[in-house]
Parts: sequence; structure tokens; C-alpha cells
Amino acid sequence: MSTEQNKKIVLEFYETVFRKHDLDSTVRYMHEDYIQHNPDAEQGMKGFIEFHKGFFKAAPDFCATINRMVAEDDLVFVYNTITGTHTDEGFLHYKPTGNKINFDAVDMFRLRDGKLCEHWDVADTRQLFLQVGGLKEINKTV
Repeated sequence: MSTEQNKKIVLEFYETVFRKHDLDSTVRYMHEDYIQHNPDAEQGMKGFIEFHKGFFKAAPDFCATINRMVAEDDLVFVYNTITGTHTDEGFLHYKPTGNKINFDAVDMFRLRDGKLCEHWDVADTRQLFLQVGGLKEINKTV
């Protein structure tokens, strides 16, 4: 697959899965043996689906907005902003706060034969956990 084809696949994946919450379509975009470099998610396509079922339950209006996408060979990097409202349990078992969530993340996907096969991410989890009550803001005076 060309770099442009890989970008198109990732863009469609974001639109279908992260914006429409169509987890059933994951099979079109992801290899069964998908490797997830995130200790909070189980391996494989099934692990991805279960992780995101929880996230979508906790924030039913979850939305990932792509700010920038860059690709090289079989790798596609996506800088995105995640938004939603924390109205239910599901994500890491935090009780619903009703708070708006808004944090940035960078995802790196490796593709093989036109499907996602591996993923790394870096997310502003400090911001997320402050918003869902997992952390308390510490006032620092200097």
C-alpha cells in the first residue's frame, strides 16, 4: 500500500470508529492480531473493541478530531483532540462526573496489507484524569 492509501485507511477508521462509534466495522480496518502498546488495553482486535466499548460508554459523545496526520511508509501518525462528556462508568471505572473531557493524543499506527496491525499512543492523561476525578489539581506556589 502507498503512504497516501495508508493515510486514507486511517482517516476512514477515525471517521467510522472514533466518530460514529461503529466498533463492528473494526474488522474492516484491523488485523485480528493487532498489537497494542498501551497497558490499559488488551491485545488484539478484541482488546481494542473492549477498551473502546468502555470509553464510549463512559463518554457517549466521545469524538476524536484529527488536527494533523503525517505518514511515512507503513506508519501513520495522528495528532488528535478527544472530547466528550463523562456521563457513565466504563472507562477505568471512574464514577461519572458529568464533566466535559478534552485532551490531546498522538497515535502512531503501523499498517500491513491495508489494515492496522500495530499501535502506539501518547496522550495527555493528566488532563483526562483531572477531568474524570482521578487526580486532584495541586496548587503550586513558588
